[in-house]
Order: sequence, then C-alpha cells, then structure tokens
Amino acid sequence: MALKLVSGKAMAAALALSAGAVAALTIPAPAPQQAAAAPPGEKDVTAVMFEWSFDSVARECTRRLGPAGYGYVQVSPPQEHIQGSQWWTSYQPVSYRIAGRLGDRAAFENMVDTCHAAGVKVVADSVINHMSAGSGSGTGGSSYSKYDYPGLYSSADLDSCTAEITNYQDRTNVQECELVGLADLDTGEDYVRDTIAGYLNDLLSLGVDGFRIDAAKHMAASDLAAIKSRLSDPGAYWKQEVIHGENEAVSPSEYVGNGDVQEFRYARDLKRVFNSENLAYLENYGEGWGYLPSGGAAVFVDNHDTERGGDTLSYKDGARYTLANVFMLAWPYGSPDVNSGYEWSDKDAGPPNAGAVSACWQDGWKCQHAWPEIESMVAFRNAARGQAVTDWWDNGADAIAFGRGSKAYVAINHETSPLTHTFQTSLPAGTYCDVQSGSTVTVNGSGQLTATLGPDTAVALHVGATDC
Repeated sequence: MALKLVSGKAMAAALALSAGAVAALTIPAPAPQQAAAAPPGEKDVTAVMFEWSFDSVARECTRRLGPAGYGYVQVSPPQEHIQGSQWWTSYQPVSYRIAGRLGDRAAFENMVDTCHAAGVKVVADSVINHMSAGSGSGTGGSSYSKYDYPGLYSSADLDSCTAEITNYQDRTNVQECELVGLADLDTGEDYVRDTIAGYLNDLLSLGVDGFRIDAAKHMAASDLAAIKSRLSDPGAYWKQEVIHGENEAVSPSEYVGNGDVQEFRYARDLKRVFNSENLAYLENYGEGWGYLPSGGAAVFVDNHDTERGGDTLSYKDGARYTLANVFMLAWPYGSPDVNSGYEWSDKDAGPPNAGAVSACWQDGWKCQHAWPEIESMVAFRNAARGQAVTDWWDNGADAIAFGRGSKAYVAINHETSPLTHTFQTSLPAGTYCDVQSGSTVTVNGSGQLTATLGPDTAVALHVGATDC
C-alpha cells in the first residue's frame, strides 16, 4: 500500500520528491474514436482514474475510454471515509456505505451502468486491510473512533498489535500491526472476513467487475483467499497491491494464487532505464528480469503513490514518461494500468473540484489516459494481443524497435538526435497510419519500412490502423 493515509506532515516527509522534475508537455485534445475484461480478456488495459468523481468517470467512459479500447476503468475507493480535503482521506474508511467524496450510491451505480454500455468494465479500489487513524464523523455522517465503528467493527475485530509497523523482515509485524497508525482489521477472523465480503458483494451487486485490493501485503494471502471465496462471484477480477522489497518477509509471489499482483519492480526499473541506462536492455523485460509471471502481473509506469514518492516516472517527466507508457502498452508483459490524475505540488493535495472533471487539461486534470501518444497505443495493444515479440532491433543504446508478429510494430527513439533507419517488420505489405504522428507509413513487399524519428518520439503501426 505505499505511504498513504497519514497526517500532512508525515505524508510530506514520507513522500518527499526530489526537485527539478521536468514539466509535462502541453498535450492538445485528441479527436474521439469502440470498446471486456478480467484480464486476460481481449482488452486488458485499465485506465486508473485517480480521484475522479463517479459522474466524471461515467462521462469519460462514453467519451473516450470505450472508443479508445480500454477494457477497464479503475475508480478510487467508494466507501465512506474520514473527512478532509487530502487525497489520502479516501483510504481511511469508516463504514462500507457508498458515501465518499466522489459520489453516492446512485452516482456509483449509474457510473457502472454507463461504463458497461460503453464496453468498459469497472474495477473498484478496495480498502479492506484497515479503518481510520482517528475519531470523528465520516463523509456520510457516520460517527466513529479509531477502534470502534458502530454497527460494523469493535476493538474485538481488530488485531491486538496497536503499534505501527516498523520491521519489514518480520511477517507478524507487517501483517498484524498498524500501517502508519491505521486501525488494523483482524482478517483472520470469520466475522471480519464475512463483513468485508459483504461489502465487496454489495459492489458486485451493482455490477462491479473486479477489485484492486489496497495494502494486500499487510494481510495474509490465505486471509484474502478466504475473503475471495465468500464472494458471489469468486472469479471476479482481483488485483493486489503487494510492494516488492528486497529480503522482506512478505513476497509478492505469495499472492499470485489469488489473482493479479502489482509488479512494482517493473515501474521502478523503467524509471532507471529511461533516465540513466539504455533502452536496449529492455529486450527481455519482464520475466527475464526476475519479475512475476506475465499472466499474474499488473504493471504500470506510475500510480498515485509512486508519482508522489518519486520512485517512478510521472507526468512531470514529460517525453520520458510518454515513451515509457508507449513501451508498456506495446510490450506483451502483464496487464497494464494507465495512471490518470491531476497536477500537484503539495503531495497531500486532494483532487481539484472535489473530483469533478469538467474537461481534460483544465483545472489541473492531467488526463494521461487521453494523451494522444498514450491513448493510441491502447488499440495497438488490442490489435497485437496474443502475438509474441518479433523483429527486435536496437542501436545498442537508446533506440529500439520490435514487432508483435504480423499485427503491429513500434520503434522508439530516446536519443537526443534524430534517427533514420530501415526497419525489418513482419507486417503485411501496405500503407499504415503511424498512430503516434498521424502520418502515413508504407511497408514494402519485404516487410520493411523506412522512417525518421525525432528525438524522444516513436512510430507505431498496427493492422487496425491503415488510414489516417
């Protein structure tokens, strides 16, 4: 679960980000374009709409996510939480009512129905490891104290360790003590398991297709399996946040039997490669780097925690960030998340307009899911599904290219100077639209194409885009 849900000062200290990040490029609004889910489905890309209101997500499913080919949208936690403007208040639940900052039950249900109508399935970020760190009245009016949630949980339903987690080499400390001071639920207890499953089943009854399990590392994998077995649809998509740490007591591999596991090493290593190493090293990226099996990995360039913590790239890295997303969506490892959030300088700051998005690229909303270079790669990935990497080429440094069988081909130039090259592909001969630039590219009878790529640009072709 990374470092969320703490006081402003603690959050600022925990998520200190080095200065000097590159400002993001100004991206023009793209023209709209059609749209299953539980990876591995035909469309496995998830748009993670961090702190977007449910009404805004509904509109975006119809306007962009469905037409672009996104298979899923992930929404921020819907459950009632502590009051406050900071984003991390969403991760301190006080009840399981749908009564948070982002919308009520009716808005949530309408969002699910609207997204389904657009061909987009819905994943709910689910906070089930813990409750709050204090006392008060929640966003839906529920009274609570740290160890008492009337009608829901009492101190008997919480783990006996009330100290904060301090030792990640100690499994008991990690899974039974308090994450940054939050009341830790005893997920080994049948009543707690039943109650959590009841909440998730309520979301399933509203049409939710799956769950991102927040702070999964802080619950035993067997506890999560027991909760999942109680679901009305035990086959619902399940994505678990288990942050890898060297020589730690709890390993991400323990959780693959339950469903997908977020592979944090993927995002961290992408930052290092794009910042200071050679893209040529990516030729065997994924399992070849010791990561989780592809079929059980959820991957990302950044998420709401890591962009604030600085351990991955973020929108502030401009072209490097864009190209990293292009690579992720072209490369056949894991099921990818595209993070879509808002500008921030204060790492605690909550969403503009309490999550209401009137338009992309206004009021601080970054809308990375709709950046043309990123959005266009969703259809690329869908077209290339099931095809292995072919025709790898690199210049030994920061220019690479590869195909996805006879379905797609991408070239990425992360050099500081232009690159002109004749690339060998396995594409059928013909005319294609480069979905990165909107220009026409010809592939000859030998499967070759000649292109000039400017610094920090890409060329991407697939069989579903033959006209510009």
